[in-house]
Amino acid sequence: MRTWGPLAAVSLGTFMLLLDVTIVIVALPDMAASLGSTFSGLQWVIDVYALVLAALLLGAGAAADQLGRRRAYLAGTGLFALASLACGLASSTGALVAARAVQGLGAAAMFATTLSLLGAAYQGRRRSVALGVWGAVSGAAAALGPVLGGVLTQSFGWRWIFFVNLPVAAVAMALTLRAVRPDGPRRGGRVDWAGTVAFALAAGAATYGVVRAGEQGWASARTLATFALALAALVVFVLVERRVAAPLIDLRLLRGRSFVTVLVAACAFNAAAFAVLPYTSIWLQTLLGMSPVRAGLALLPLAGTSFVIAALAGRLLHGAPARFVVGGGMVLIGAGTLAQGVLGAASSWTALLPGLVVAGLGVGLVSPGLAGAALASVPPRDAGMAGGAVNTARQLGYALGVAVFGTVATSAIGGSLHDKDAAHALAGGAAGALRGAFSQEALRTAFASGLNAAAWVAGAVGVLAGLAVLAWVRTPEPGPAGGEAARDGGARQVPGRVADEVPAPSGVSGA
Repeated sequence: MRTWGPLAAVSLGTFMLLLDVTIVIVALPDMAASLGSTFSGLQWVIDVYALVLAALLLGAGAAADQLGRRRAYLAGTGLFALASLACGLASSTGALVAARAVQGLGAAAMFATTLSLLGAAYQGRRRSVALGVWGAVSGAAAALGPVLGGVLTQSFGWRWIFFVNLPVAAVAMALTLRAVRPDGPRRGGRVDWAGTVAFALAAGAATYGVVRAGEQGWASARTLATFALALAALVVFVLVERRVAAPLIDLRLLRGRSFVTVLVAACAFNAAAFAVLPYTSIWLQTLLGMSPVRAGLALLPLAGTSFVIAALAGRLLHGAPARFVVGGGMVLIGAGTLAQGVLGAASSWTALLPGLVVAGLGVGLVSPGLAGAALASVPPRDAGMAGGAVNTARQLGYALGVAVFGTVATSAIGGSLHDKDAAHALAGGAAGALRGAFSQEALRTAFASGLNAAAWVAGAVGVLAGLAVLAWVRTPEPGPAGGEAARDGGARQVPGRVADEVPAPSGVSGA
């Protein structure tokens, strides 16, 4: 217990928080029927967790450094458990969304401390083993999320996808108290709360604006006002980061073209690979009549393929140029997502299979390579900041992708049905209620057109991000990023190559 107890405690919590990104996907139709959710309500059930996790991750890491990482991990796990209970007891969509937001807060405190806890507990070969196990557990969470969500939803009801977190959190906290060494004296310094709030407001307003655009139009006064608020908050964030003593991210790092490109690729990664899947799950269940378990299994080829490829890539591609691994992987993700946009009224789930497998190949390459590409682009002393920024970009990409592709899908469905309200109802899982007004073929044709449009946009995002990585990610550049890294000597160890770091989770989150 003393040797591997910290690994068990951290891995269990990581598995739980990453599982909750994907476990809700196949439960969406049941949630909609139980709570009377609208399409935008379902979007927020998915989005708010990833959005809060992304918005608070950097701030939570800084706060944990000040307050103590073990304390932060325990507090985050406890808050996550309480929020999971509230999710399971929610009687309305609004209550569920609010509880999911609190879940994201707890998850941010947990995820921001996991690697630092492992780094403090293990050295040498044991550290390499611990980080490898952590990466494998993270990938398994993403792979098992839709399947486990389907089993729980079909066997006990959708509320149990949240109730199951309670015993897992209790065990994780007990292991942490027993096996993880208590924190030392608290460090001095101040947390950049102003920057954290400004970034959270910018990310939240941008996502809200996209969701509202799907209902009211991109040119509506409310949509434009929301985007203006997001832009103003982003400007405030930049101004704050330029002035605080301990910023969430050193803006000088953004002068490095390679690092900026890696951040864009991280955002595009989760969007292109995963943000269409919630709508695919609704199509599988409400139009094809698949059970939650079968719908989860239908999505497994992507996660399963990525898990296998990530394990192989870590061994076979160590030392390969990061721009080829990440860039080539993003192109594969884009191509695989484009290949999913081939649905028609008579299509079955097997039409998705080739695209899911190709996208899974790309995910398996990109997820281990992103961290190394980011670390190779910044000075060694900024490695923690770079890793946090990449994880933030991934979660933000997923949240924005769900919003954008949902808007694209409903617009295409509305064009097919010539009825905007019916389009939102169909996308929200209410196909059964529409069968009196529309034929089954019309509904299947409309939903297929929506999924195709979303897949085409997502696939284009993936391909363009991959081409950008291939063109612009290089060895560390002169200046505040690459030049300092080279002078510090650290960059010479991994100059533009896949670093010998723990693979980022191969699923939706990776955080």
